[in-house]
Amino acid sequence: MKIKERIAKLIDVKSIITLTFTYVFAYMVITGKDIPDYFATTYASILIFYFGSQFKKSEGNDNEKRN
Repeated sequence: MKIKERIAKLIDVKSIITLTFTYVFAYMVITGKDIPDYFATTYASILIFYFGSQFKKSEGNDNEKRN
């Protein structure tokens, strides 16, 4: 996969939201701020959705290669 294609895939909405939440979460951890429960729950849900959809895509690609 070319670099341009990877960058193009990063610019979709779910990736932007996931990266933004990750940066905010990392900032809060590094600076020692309290992480609200609602933020942690929302962040966990976003990560599960993001990586779940990535896994589903890769699983679909594996099935196509086998057939």
